[in-house]
Amino acid sequence: MKSIQDLYKIGKGPSSSHTIGPERAARLFKEKYPDADRYTVILYGSLSKTGRGHGTDRVLREVLAPTPTELVFSDAEPGVYTHPNTLDFHAWHGTEKLPRMRVESIGGGDILVEGQPEAQPPEVYPENSFAEIVDFCRLRSLTLWEYVEVNEGPEIWDFLATIWAAMRRSIDEGLAAEGILPGGLKVERKAKYLYEREVPGEFAALRECRIVSAYAYAVSEQNADCGTIVTAPTCGASGVLPAALRYMQERRKCSDEDVLHALAVAGLIGTLIKRNASISGAECGCQAEIGSACAMASAALCILCGLGIDQTQYAAEIALEHHLGLTCDPICGLVQIPCIERNAVAAMRALNCLDLAFLLADTQRITFDMVVKTMYDTGIHLARQYRETSEGGLAKLYGRRMH
Repeated sequence: MKSIQDLYKIGKGPSSSHTIGPERAARLFKEKYPDADRYTVILYGSLSKTGRGHGTDRVLREVLAPTPTELVFSDAEPGVYTHPNTLDFHAWHGTEKLPRMRVESIGGGDILVEGQPEAQPPEVYPENSFAEIVDFCRLRSLTLWEYVEVNEGPEIWDFLATIWAAMRRSIDEGLAAEGILPGGLKVERKAKYLYEREVPGEFAALRECRIVSAYAYAVSEQNADCGTIVTAPTCGASGVLPAALRYMQERRKCSDEDVLHALAVAGLIGTLIKRNASISGAECGCQAEIGSACAMASAALCILCGLGIDQTQYAAEIALEHHLGLTCDPICGLVQIPCIERNAVAAMRALNCLDLAFLLADTQRITFDMVVKTMYDTGIHLARQYRETSEGGLAKLYGRRMH
């Protein structure tokens, strides 16, 4: 299993698979053919269907500039390509068409380049399932965060400190911003309003919902506005984990060191899902993005609250299980409706999963590994229009209303 450093990436929104991944691919291609007269990029599947709304066209042109670039949004059916986020890059010298570079943007900003398996990050963890990790930890009396350090080395804490600083910054910037998000839906930023609106006679549960939601909205709105966020595990689900962590750190007066331990375990959960299923909305629907983010946040909260391995595993399992089947149907291809609101709901759900795991871990019947496999099986059987194509669900019905 790969390093958690491969999961957490600091980058600009609004989509890890539609902007960060294609940006990385375009830079590689430009380095390969820097003297080309012009470029052609063909986008397939979800990249073709929602690339304009997600900003794929913008980021490709920015990276490949000043060389003239033609973008082709292909309507080819699966069979021409394998992964739903596929790009073909072509370079030209006059009328000569140079060899194609095919890239798959597999989620979380990661890419696979056809014919270049050596470009993949090295394996860091010998264990590839939560059950294997538990056996290793119990045999050596390790906590989950100690297990991360054993495999990643002590330098992982400096990396996670950078990640946590970026997460906090995205919350702060989102809370300070106002106005309308770009894209044409005229969605107003709500994070600042939620954070500052003190309701007379506000009871504890309502305040908790308001603050957690404000934090999640802040990050998600920054993402929708092409701001800098951390993939956790993706751009579209980037608000869940930082919102849950910041709220619990403030509530329990936890140290930053405690938060870094929680981030390490959250990264472990996300990496397991990425290894054994998917974190790509185009491949498995929103359950792979928001569901995975909620599982990561639930596990992280357990670490902050001093819960054990069994309770942590149960919290992550509850979170992912109750997002099974969640479709990815962004209206107009924008990471705004229903994406921003979903981040807030998932952050609140992580708190619920923490409570249930504390109370009921000894009654668990479904394992985390089992629900990860179920999520993937569910995802690949979702109809294609519900996997980030904006051709089904809310995107379809809202589109009809607009026209």
